[in-house]
Amino acid sequence: MKSSPASRVRAIERQAGYLHPEECMPPPPRSAAPGVMWFIRDGCGMVCALITWFLVFYAEFVVVFVMLMPVRNIVYSFFNGAVFNGLAFLALASHFRAMCTDPGAVPKGNATKEFIESLQLKPGQVVYKCPKCCSIKPDRAHHCSVCKRCIRKMDHHCPWVNNCVGENNQKYFVLFTMYIALISLHALIMVALHFQRSLIDQNFLFPLECSSFSPPATVILLILLSFEGLLFLIFTAVMFGTQMHSICNDETGIEQLKKEEHRWGKRSRWMNLKLVFGHPFSLFWFSPFARPDHGKANLYQYVI
Repeated sequence: MKSSPASRVRAIERQAGYLHPEECMPPPPRSAAPGVMWFIRDGCGMVCALITWFLVFYAEFVVVFVMLMPVRNIVYSFFNGAVFNGLAFLALASHFRAMCTDPGAVPKGNATKEFIESLQLKPGQVVYKCPKCCSIKPDRAHHCSVCKRCIRKMDHHCPWVNNCVGENNQKYFVLFTMYIALISLHALIMVALHFQRSLIDQNFLFPLECSSFSPPATVILLILLSFEGLLFLIFTAVMFGTQMHSICNDETGIEQLKKEEHRWGKRSRWMNLKLVFGHPFSLFWFSPFARPDHGKANLYQYVI
């Protein structure tokens, strides 16, 4: 029976002769890491991140100044404005945290002879070494060619947040997809209600009282918003469902793609959720400003 390419790669990594610590430079001083914000200087990723913020602000502009500012029902305008602005703020805050949070990078260049000896490995015990960033990496870590680092429990690299989705920022990425899906759905509902009101007033083509903008501009802005909302609703809803499925099954996207063998202990789906969002369950699960507090939950144990 032939082994899969992924298993052959892992078999190579498990060979003791695969480690060449003499080729590695000493690791950089760890004192320089604290206080430095994590940010990936990737041109494509930065452009995608700017586009994301631009599209959210465009939706904000159309919702507020085209559909809500011509106040005909103050309760309707105030309620929908507060809900949409609140969700948009949480979406952008989640995006910022996902982009500027270290996803779980393994110290670079630590596969030195001195460091390996300090591990006090048992006879026959093997370690993983990444030949690209010259680091000893824990189990379930993978190298990202964009970040140029090994990331613990790496799910994938997302250009829309200009960062990897890994152990430390998966919560923020999931919240980002959830809030974007919610504001997209909310925007689509408001556009439908806006057109319905215009039809009732018999001013669909020339909604004189439905907007402070000219009729052609109003129609174009609403159509563009509808297209954006539908596209991002489908995309982020699918991504949110995929992420939740991966979290509940404790299997990252890369592990599913490579069909890697489960060598870690299985836990309940509820425990897997708490390991990402925090322990115990609270409203802080939905806050991008709250760092997950694992409490008494058992963290993943990585083997090096």
